[in-house]
Amino acid sequence: MSQDPARIDLDTSLGYLLKEASSALRAAMDEVLRPLGMTITHYSCLELLAQRPGLSNSELARGAFVTRQSMNVLLQALEREGSVSRPDSDRVGKVLPARLTPHGRRQLETASAAVREVERRMLAGLGPDDQRTAFRILQSMTTSLRGA
Repeated sequence: MSQDPARIDLDTSLGYLLKEASSALRAAMDEVLRPLGMTITHYSCLELLAQRPGLSNSELARGAFVTRQSMNVLLQALEREGSVSRPDSDRVGKVLPARLTPHGRRQLETASAAVREVERRMLAGLGPDDQRTAFRILQSMTTSLRGA
């Protein structure tokens, strides 16, 4: 029986394989973050704030690939637990830049070690040259799809 040309062959579909890899990565990250009381979005928020202190709710939402509403709920929870601080009000508009607290930095340090181990496992079958090639190819695909 021949393959219908209008259908995607899942065995050879790059998009399907990338989605499968993304799903496996997400599951592995969930597995190491859950015992730390974190979600991937929680970890992403802390990592973004460590690298770019003072990001707004909207900027964090874009960086973590969630809605502004979801990020606002997370930021409120992170403030309550003492991981993030935001001013009560800002001088200009409604932007409330967030910053990691010392508690948030300690949480991030533990979570980052766990996430680095997941990435190490993910790349274990590739040598350094193949790792660089894979990184370059994925960046190129992303750029092409975004039209940049």
